[in-house]
Amino acid sequence: MAFAFLGLLGLLAFKLNLQPETVANGNFSVVDGDSLKREGGRFRLVGIDAPELRQQCQRDSRSWDCGQVARDALSKMLAAGPVECRGRQRDRYDRLLVTCSVGGLDVNAEMVRRGMAVAYGAYEAEEAEARGAKAGLWAGSFERPRDYRRDGGAAQSSRDPLAGIGEYVRDLMGWR
Repeated sequence: MAFAFLGLLGLLAFKLNLQPETVANGNFSVVDGDSLKREGGRFRLVGIDAPELRQQCQRDSRSWDCGQVARDALSKMLAAGPVECRGRQRDRYDRLLVTCSVGGLDVNAEMVRRGMAVAYGAYEAEEAEARGAKAGLWAGSFERPRDYRRDGGAAQSSRDPLAGIGEYVRDLMGWR
């Protein structure tokens, strides 16, 4: 098992090093809490998973539009200054998987830290911080975005912090 894991890590590192890094600067349109677009491309914030636009979450026995709130939080962050996004790989939808920054702030990490997205193969420390502070999604109950997509919106909560790693690696390697 350990050899298989090490082999997978080696393959992942090899594949990542073959791809040239793409840097995108300037203005982006926010599609949802983890997706951007602009002329010439679509981008997915790597290592995070934000609620879908129509997704509802629960807080104090009330529903709230967590998908729209996540999108708005990302929009406000990107409006704060010049945006730079960097990435090497594409997902199964041909979106460039990127880490974005605004004025030195790691936007991906900040979305998780504010509780506007969950960790998806990265940013576990930021998720633990958000969870401890009951920030954003963690102030109530929610369905993980990947479960929401899979189930077509059925209300079922999953909070396994390692659950997204396999899916993240599959996206990164292009195995879907």
